[in-house]
Amino acid sequence: MASPLIAVILSFFIPGLGQFYTGQLLKAVVLFVLAVIFGWFSTILIGIPFYLLVWVYSMYDAYTAAKESV
Repeated sequence: MASPLIAVILSFFIPGLGQFYTGQLLKAVVLFVLAVIFGWFSTILIGIPFYLLVWVYSMYDAYTAAKESV
């Protein structure tokens, strides 16, 4: 049983960690890799909006997945 609050907090700090916490391992790896790629691209400014989208989606998805497991 996963806590939605803990899942959101984990994804807040590291995108994909909330998915890992809820047992969605493949999704966790994909979100983490996307966050790293877009974080790297943020050095040329184009990656910032994409990183923010991955970050917010990661938190939302972790929350909903944890809520469904309760």
